[in-house]
Amino acid sequence: MKYFICGLLLLSPACFAGEVSIVGVKVECAGSCTFSVTLKHNDEGWHHYADKWDVVTLSGKLLKSRVLHHPHENEQPFTRSLSGVMIPAGESQVKIRARDSKHGYSEQEFVVDLPN
Repeated sequence: MKYFICGLLLLSPACFAGEVSIVGVKVECAGSCTFSVTLKHNDEGWHHYADKWDVVTLSGKLLKSRVLHHPHENEQPFTRSLSGVMIPAGESQVKIRARDSKHGYSEQEFVVDLPN
């Protein structure tokens, strides 16, 4: 019944309950940048889990991705890092976006101020 209700009410927040959430981001830069991103998702095994997050410019250019190769059912929230991210000259902020294997990219995007 839950899926039927979501099918009828596509804009209902309950339909998005399974999307991945970004709950924190840390960034350190010295030449290239290292991002540590904390995600929360109700992983349900291999058929539905948080599987990737990206660093993108505010204009939407993909800079680098962190692929998550397995579910984190017993580790929530969880943090994973990505190093070697080259930031184009003149950028002072980037966005983090995350996705799961069932819903794709979450509507949430997390804007990060880059250190000077």
